[in-house]
Amino acid sequence: MPAVTIENLSKTYPASFPRLKRFFRFSVKPPVEALKNVSFEISDGEIFGLIGRNGAGKTTLTKIIATLVQPTSGKVSVKNFDSVKDEVKVRSLIGLATAEERSFYWRLTTEQNLLFFARLYGLKDAEARKRIAELCEQLDLNELTKRRFSELSTGNKQRLAIARAILPKPPILLLDEPTRSLDPLAAQAMRDLILSLKGVSVLLTSHNLAEVEELCGRVAIIANGEIRAVNTPEKLRRQTKQTQKVKITLSGIAENFLRESFPAKLQNFTAENHAETVSINFDREADDDCLGETISFLTANGAKILDVETEKPTLLDVLESYE
Repeated sequence: MPAVTIENLSKTYPASFPRLKRFFRFSVKPPVEALKNVSFEISDGEIFGLIGRNGAGKTTLTKIIATLVQPTSGKVSVKNFDSVKDEVKVRSLIGLATAEERSFYWRLTTEQNLLFFARLYGLKDAEARKRIAELCEQLDLNELTKRRFSELSTGNKQRLAIARAILPKPPILLLDEPTRSLDPLAAQAMRDLILSLKGVSVLLTSHNLAEVEELCGRVAIIANGEIRAVNTPEKLRRQTKQTQKVKITLSGIAENFLRESFPAKLQNFTAENHAETVSINFDREADDDCLGETISFLTANGAKILDVETEKPTLLDVLESYE
């Protein structure tokens, strides 16, 4: 059974007070289609990425799964429970951490906030304090437990939001840009924590595409409210034909010979002469035979290959291709 199943999900935000605006002769904006027939599944224990531009529908989709917003049509099932009919049960299965958290109590300390939400989750005080201590250790919040929420930096507020999301050990996590506002070391610690959550299904949205590639087994690309592709990062790159930049460093061959031999054969060819080596740069279509043929030609003419660097397509290239 999938952890989350989304079937033909659509969400339209109607214009507010259209009759009243028409009465006063104000302009009425058309309804906004935030999601259009979205369908995919998140497997049990999978870290699933959702990427797209601002306004593509990522936050709306996350809120619908979390039962904060109801869909216009379609269905979301969480562990086989309907997000509309069984919303109380669904909420008990989900931990949510958003990029702009506003539900903490500003006058309470870090520890008091977590204890308050632990009680809402039904944890007893002894169990809650033990769990809070574990999370503060994991997320490096020990020095902030007695500090008021209003005194925390943006990055520390983000870590506190993650701590609250995983406090009751939910089987499903919805993480909206979990490393936003974190310094590089804290961001890496957060990624390590996410990877350590064995058996937990995670829906992760992020604009950090390198992070998505590191964490996610599969990725969905959303554009204008529609899911355009779902696959592993590697297969998404292969489906989108891209140009790779290649740099070969070699010795035992003259620069002039290279300049005379290659310009007509290779795209954007350049050659650079260094102290003891020569490097050539050119473009190739991913997975074509150009690189292999070039290396064979060089070695056949006495060159010694010292290094080969290829700049592979990234998720950014894939995302741009679906816009």
